Amino acid sequence: MRNRWCILAILFVVRLTIAFQFQSVAAVAPLLQQTFGVGLADIGILIGLYFTPGIVLALPGGAIGRKLGDKSTTIAALLLMTAGSLVIAATDIWGLQMAGRLASGAGGVLLTVQLTKMGADWFAGREIATAMAIFVNSWPAGVAISLLVLPAIGTAYGAGAVFLTTGALSAIGIVLILFYQPPPATTASAAGSGRLDPLALLAVIVAGTIWGLYNVGFAMIFSFGPSLLVERGWSIAAAGSAISLVMWLSVISVPSGGFLADRTKHPFVLAIAASLVVAGLLAWLTRSDAVIAILVLGGLIGGLPAGPIMSLAARVLAPQTRAIGMGVFYTLFYAAMMLGPAVAGRLAKSAGTAAVALDLGALAVLACPPLMWLFERIVSVRDRRTQS
Repeated sequence: MRNRWCILAILFVVRLTIAFQFQSVAAVAPLLQQTFGVGLADIGILIGLYFTPGIVLALPGGAIGRKLGDKSTTIAALLLMTAGSLVIAATDIWGLQMAGRLASGAGGVLLTVQLTKMGADWFAGREIATAMAIFVNSWPAGVAISLLVLPAIGTAYGAGAVFLTTGALSAIGIVLILFYQPPPATTASAAGSGRLDPLALLAVIVAGTIWGLYNVGFAMIFSFGPSLLVERGWSIAAAGSAISLVMWLSVISVPSGGFLADRTKHPFVLAIAASLVVAGLLAWLTRSDAVIAILVLGGLIGGLPAGPIMSLAARVLAPQTRAIGMGVFYTLFYAAMMLGPAVAGRLAKSAGTAAVALDLGALAVLACPPLMWLFERIVSVRDRRTQS
């Protein structure tokens, strides 16, 4: 298979399995609280544990993929994800739930880094923001599907059935990835130097921080949004369905943002404006009864910056530095996504409400625009030095 859009479709579906698995805890959080007798702080830790391996695995994950190859690395990652789901499904011990979550997260880390590199291999230099937006769109799609499907499965059959479902989807991903083929150009370039120059490294660090903070903010909606609505008297299923509106509408807004960024050539104007609006919506959601209206606006606007932000690293990475660069990028992302839910859960426990978590998310998104400006400054300096 050599059509890059067909390849992107495969990468999209395989990456969807990560989002589906990640969201499985938040989707049935009230059910887990009842089953295990835990609070919001424990749920926040369990959510964040999925990203904990990223701090130590994202950077070497790029090197592992470079050594073992795209297909072998992705299959190994999917096997880890499947095994982790099975461990969680088979035990009623909270400590083993955490161990299974870590195993699943380790697979998710390796898979995320490798799939992003594979997508950039096929689209670097041509429609990269559009392609990355479509690729990133697998996340809200996976989360939205899980919010609709998993609460119903959990209510009818129990938490174990939820995690068996996530394991089955990961196993399907193994079959799909067998159809992947690398682009011819990457084979020749893979043998080059894998070292990043200092300014490129700094730019990737800033880009990874932006992506991490934006996702922390956006993740508060679907991680703690269901609990917030349950506090207000909504049923678990109704809360999950309402929050899923954000993710379903993001399926439209994410590729729209990438398309607009490529066409207008002003990705930062789009990303900054959308970030400011999203921060406002997060703060408004905790203080208003207009839940559906806010969630609809969040879905329509919240996905716009995804493509522009995800294309940042590709702007400064050559084919031979792409694997290690994506490792750096995702190390920052995973650090933010590990700490964000855990801190939010602690604050929610102290305050006695999940609303505090969404306020934290608003602050995280507000930090993104100045970092976007910093990234542009670093790239400008690097370009001038390269040309001189």
